[in-house]
Amino acid sequence: MNKINIKILTVLCVLVFLTPIGYAAENEYGNVIAWFNNEKATVEDISLKINEPFIVKIDIESNIDGNVYVQLYEPGVTTAYNVIKGPSEINEWIDNPKINSGWKKTYTWTLKPNGEWTLGKAPINIMVSFSKEGTQLPIEFTIANPYILDEQYSGSTPKPTPDPKSTDQPPSSEGSPGFGLVVALMGVTAVVLITKRD
Repeated sequence: MNKINIKILTVLCVLVFLTPIGYAAENEYGNVIAWFNNEKATVEDISLKINEPFIVKIDIESNIDGNVYVQLYEPGVTTAYNVIKGPSEINEWIDNPKINSGWKKTYTWTLKPNGEWTLGKAPINIMVSFSKEGTQLPIEFTIANPYILDEQYSGSTPKPTPDPKSTDQPPSSEGSPGFGLVVALMGVTAVVLITKRD
């Protein structure tokens, strides 16, 4: 390979590895972005103590006239978290009927591990279902996957800090899984083309 091909390959590899993946999701009916303690989802490699509060926030934007249904849920059998403050309990649906295209909403929950599940991971998921004329297109992903320690928390409750981006702005799709896939495919294509030339 010549020096120009190596430079192109290096730039493409850097782009692939710097592309954030997984914190935003979208479909033709709408967009969803989520945060765990102001860190964009999906958050891994975190531990929580029993009764340690944390904040989950989601931004939703609809591209349709219709209905939007929202549920914060746990996929496990044991309910590991209690809601301290928020618009719903775990596994409870929030209904937004008869919304218009361009509708936006931010939901924030403060939760804590309740001690029913310890020494293991307990994912926190979001499901947002956009409904139009009897057709539903859901968006679903894990916001965080904390490991719950068998220890009691003795600190204070975190305070939500304002997001530097206004919630009036449409969610960015740069971190959506589709974008990362496109960049990765571009990198593979470039490697194949460069290899064929040599």
